[in-house]
Parts: sequence; structure tokens; C-alpha cells
Amino acid sequence: MTNQEIVSHIDHTLLKATASWEDIQQLCEEAILYKTASVCIPPSYVQAVHEAYGDKLKLGTVIGFPLGYSVTPVKVAEAEAALTAGAAEIDMVINIGEVKNGHFDRVLDEITRIKQVAGGKILKVIVETCYLTTEEKIHLCGMVTRAGADYIKTSTGFGSAGAVLADILLFREHIGPHVKIKAAGGIKTREDLEAFLAAGCDRIGTSSTVALLAAR
Repeated sequence: MTNQEIVSHIDHTLLKATASWEDIQQLCEEAILYKTASVCIPPSYVQAVHEAYGDKLKLGTVIGFPLGYSVTPVKVAEAEAALTAGAAEIDMVINIGEVKNGHFDRVLDEITRIKQVAGGKILKVIVETCYLTTEEKIHLCGMVTRAGADYIKTSTGFGSAGAVLADILLFREHIGPHVKIKAAGGIKTREDLEAFLAAGCDRIGTSSTVALLAAR
């Protein structure tokens, strides 16, 4: 794959708690230069980035991040605020505790409510695969599909492990035809990028875009 083919699928990401405005600016400048699919940044920077860069890049942010256990009205409010500030894409973390309790109806309701807020904007649902059983992953493929979300996403990058290829193949078997896949967390080499794209990912979240593409 060419560099541009790869980069067109990358959400250039910086979600560290210590990220400064200068760090965020650098991320955005790199995204514009290399034409990444989007940037994914903390919610607190969305408005400033939107004001500084406008339509030069696609702006994404995270909701309920990274643990997912905020109550649903808070996540809905976060999504509304992010979209008002200029976000075009939302990556939300599900409530993993509800999954472990078997309350998939509540998970479905939460995703559905946030998708209603997002409307035509892209909603990616982070399920944090490292904490899930195979059965739970399959159930969540159904929840994401039924809620009308645009993507199922493997990981926050802050869990005990990141994306693995086996989960991408599992997702492909169980998501609906209109749901795409995003992998994130632990994707550290160009070979990883190519393997995840070949397995069926439409997006890959990484903070290492420039280094990965330079290592050819």
C-alpha cells in the first residue's frame, strides 16, 4: 500500500492528559500535511481547533473517555457540547460495567441516544475488547448495529491491551452491513497498519502516524 492509501484511513490521535496546545497544533498541522482521515483530540480542545483550522481537517473527539462509566445523560451532554464546538466525529466509550451485568438493553439505549444527538455526524463506539469475552463482543456487534452507529472500535488505547486482528475478523462476521470497523491501541508498525487495513478496518487510530510512515 502507498503512504497516501494508508494515511487516508488514519485518525491522527493525541489523547494524553498532558497534551498542550502546542502539541495539539502540531498534530493538526501533521494531519493537514499528510491528509489523514481526521484528528482525534480531547474535547477541551475542540472549539479552539475548529476556530484555528476550520474545514482544513476533519475534527473528532472522545466521549465518556477512557473508562466509559459516566451516566448516559452526561455522555449525551458531552456529545452535544462537542458537536456544537465543531466536532464532526464522536468516539464514545460504552459502559463496560453494564456489559458485565448483562444489561445490553441499557448499552443499546445509550448508543442510540448518542447517535440521535450525532445525527448525520459519524459515531464510533469503543467497546474496549481487552475486557470482553467473545460472547460479549458478539452481543456488542449487535448493539452497535441496532443503534445505527457508524463504527465499532476496538479500544481506547488506555486499557490493558489494544487492538488484535482476531477481533477485527470477529467483528466482520457479526456487524451489520453498514457498520465499519476502527482499530486503535498498540498499532506501532507499518506492518501493523497494513495488516489491520487488509483485515477489514476502515479507520485506524494512532498517535504514531509520522513515525510509522517514515519507517519504510
